[in-house]
Amino acid sequence: MSETSRKLAEQLHERFGDRLHAVIDAVGEVTVELAGDDLLEVATALRDEPAFGFEILIDVCGVDYSNYGKDEWSTEETSSSGFSRGVEATTPGHMTAVKDDLVLEKARSPRRFAAVYHLLSVQNNCRLRLKVFAPDDDLPVVPSVIGVWSVANWYEREAFDLFGILFDGHPDLRRLLTDYGFVGHPFRKDFPLSGNVEVIYDAEKKRVVYQPVSIEPRVLVPKVIRGGAVDSHDLTQPLDVAEATDTEEAMEQ
Repeated sequence: MSETSRKLAEQLHERFGDRLHAVIDAVGEVTVELAGDDLLEVATALRDEPAFGFEILIDVCGVDYSNYGKDEWSTEETSSSGFSRGVEATTPGHMTAVKDDLVLEKARSPRRFAAVYHLLSVQNNCRLRLKVFAPDDDLPVVPSVIGVWSVANWYEREAFDLFGILFDGHPDLRRLLTDYGFVGHPFRKDFPLSGNVEVIYDAEKKRVVYQPVSIEPRVLVPKVIRGGAVDSHDLTQPLDVAEATDTEEAMEQ
């Protein structure tokens, strides 16, 4: 935890108070979680007030937490035969043959879709991450921040295209990376890894046509971040309390 993160967290708490649902320091940056109803007001203040000065929006990312905390692999330890294979998967397109020596963890978040905003303040030389969860999993909607940062236009279109997150107030919310006739959203965890259809050029018809997918489903080895691998701190707690908790956990291990 850096002094810059601590100072920024204190400024955020003093300015916005209970509108911030969480303030976390991880990998050297501060992440703030807030409700969609407060997003535009908070974002405008973060851009305009000299204490913050986040005039640049670096990116808007969609996140699907549907399988967050679930592990389809036995990754805590290896067996005598090497690393395990995938379990009976909860998502289409995975192989389901091998089930031995596998560990499944329970999901840790009931909310599914979130939009994450990466901000940069040049004048104060610091970064900030905003996270806003959509209240409805079936129809995920969060406010558009185009009125605050106009560069969000294509970022929000990308998140809509890949995750199906709707941005209320966007002037032209349409697909950006997939074609206009595409069905579904590729980065949702319930979308087949091999896709639903494939596109080929038909020499007889002299045009591009759709046909069923010819790819055999397979499971890829995931990158797993185990507990304790990322040093994170809850900045809503005093520094001495957080350090004492970390020390106790280290002694228990």
